[in-house]
Amino acid sequence: MKRVSVLANINELTPTEVEQIMKKDNIVVIDVREDEEVAQGIIENAKHIPLGDIPEAVSDLDKSKDYIMVCRSGARSMNAAKYMNEQGLKVTNMKGGMLEWEGEVIV
Repeated sequence: MKRVSVLANINELTPTEVEQIMKKDNIVVIDVREDEEVAQGIIENAKHIPLGDIPEAVSDLDKSKDYIMVCRSGARSMNAAKYMNEQGLKVTNMKGGMLEWEGEVIV
């Protein structure tokens, strides 16, 4: 049996674009940073799921929603987005991560 590998093309949005669309009902922002990073500030209403917990958390996520993945720089969130995409979820990555986020954060 031949195995075919498909590289997922994950859409990316700038932090400004994320801030504009995150008010929509169907959008869920997921922050995959570690607890100590999130303690310094998280996007309001974002759901915190550390990267290592993503595989077990995926089964509890609603496949009818659109997810925007966030981390410090955009690399870890891209890994999470690729994994979630393989699991059938609709995902977008925020490029530049929290380093480029200029919107409000809650501590």
